[in-house]
Amino acid sequence: MELATFTELLSPLGQSALLSAGALNPSEEQFLPLYTRLAKSYPAALAKAALETILLRQKASKKFTRAEQMYFVREALEQATHESLSLYRAQRFAGQVEVLDLGCGIGGDSIGLAGVAAVQAYEQDAVRLAMAQHNLSTYHPTAQISWHVQDFTQTTLPPHAALWLDPARRLGQKRISSVQHYQPPLEFIRPYLKRRTLIGVKLSPAVNLAELSVYEGQNTCEVEFISYERELREAVLWAGEHATTFDTRAENSYRRATVLPSGETLTWQEHAPVSTSLPLNWLYEPDPAILRAGLVTLLASQLSAFQLDANIAYLTAHELQTTAFARAFSVVAHFPFSLKQCRAELRARQIGKITVKKRGSPLDVLAFERAMKLSGSAERHLIVFLTHVQGKPWVIFGEAV
Repeated sequence: MELATFTELLSPLGQSALLSAGALNPSEEQFLPLYTRLAKSYPAALAKAALETILLRQKASKKFTRAEQMYFVREALEQATHESLSLYRAQRFAGQVEVLDLGCGIGGDSIGLAGVAAVQAYEQDAVRLAMAQHNLSTYHPTAQISWHVQDFTQTTLPPHAALWLDPARRLGQKRISSVQHYQPPLEFIRPYLKRRTLIGVKLSPAVNLAELSVYEGQNTCEVEFISYERELREAVLWAGEHATTFDTRAENSYRRATVLPSGETLTWQEHAPVSTSLPLNWLYEPDPAILRAGLVTLLASQLSAFQLDANIAYLTAHELQTTAFARAFSVVAHFPFSLKQCRAELRARQIGKITVKKRGSPLDVLAFERAMKLSGSAERHLIVFLTHVQGKPWVIFGEAV
């Protein structure tokens, strides 16, 4: 979309085009015929922009509560931060006089930041910046925000402001895996580490932790893994005055796991070694943020739980403890792996539906489900865990709490 087209989209004619596009109840599959129809009443570029906006607003409703009033370009929406994560992360910047949002895109991160501090937003794409300005006005009409259409890597940044950086992690449709190939590369922040002001950098949740060791070793950095509704969404490298988890006694002591929407967070603490056990009354499946942060044994210690296997992240315990950091299942039955025994047990219990979870098992889930030949009632449902227990293939039947 050209800047002139976006400007026209905000005009009365553009708003009329948006209303007409929305009335068509469009879908991606119908784009071409509906565009042809809309272009009979509006300029072609405006018709296309209006239709695209309605479709992107539909997608954006999964990320933004005010998506129906916002504007997007497809690539920027795909990379935009979920509103809940933006609001959560912004809490770290509360009390800062000013935050620089470097590479603000369509304003997803600025939505959170503008609620806690004055913001200077930098974006070299003029269309995205114009969209960000509108989107921020939807959330914070009176916020103190300065807008800069420029490449922040070629700019002298204010010396005392906190920094938030969301580097590009895609090259076309290809995801960039190395932090040294981000745009800009993570190395960009190194000169700013000397400031001791707060710095946050959004990373891929699949980031290679070995690449971060040079930052973690400075006693001022931590890596936070954040999940939302039990899905790992992102990692953040925090540096400066609010990076609090570093402890030289453990390799993963600079990592934090946070689960949303509860906002509960777990950081490394010294704890006794965790032993293994056969399945007990309860099985815990740790949240993916806990797994990625390497805090499984800490969680086990806090839950008075054991690991089923030293190399498997399932935990088991005699007593149930409520936790935001894991899903709990009551253990119905368990035994060494046997297809024949699995079928017999499910048939005896008249189970008609199973959900298969696996860790450490090479079995194909769909093939296993077919091999069970379920004949019971669909209302009778069990969770089947295919895993290892103390080094041996094992099956656990469970029910979700």
